[in-house]
Amino acid sequence: MEIQEKELEEILKGQREEYQQYLGVLTENFESQIKLIAESLKGTQEQLTVLREIVAKNTEDLVTLREMVAKNTEDLEVMKMDLHIIKDNLIEKISREEFKIIEKRIDLLEKKLQKA
Repeated sequence: MEIQEKELEEILKGQREEYQQYLGVLTENFESQIKLIAESLKGTQEQLTVLREIVAKNTEDLVTLREMVAKNTEDLEVMKMDLHIIKDNLIEKISREEFKIIEKRIDLLEKKLQKA
């Protein structure tokens, strides 16, 4: 029985060494895959940081644009009021044709007054 036990021990020892080598290979493979995932995650985090900065800048730009739109809206309202005043003033004034007719009538009246 001792021979069988020694043979069994040798067989088990060989299988244990083979199994330990297999586990070593699996561990190395697993570690290399974890490193790849870590590197990929680092790159993704860097991209996320850049995107966050871009979003922050865009948010600032939007605030600025909103302020500009509000100011332009105010300016447009003032311009509308000014145009309304100008339009009303133009309606009260006479046209060039009417002015020419009045000018001719005044000339005729002045000529008549001079003859008299």
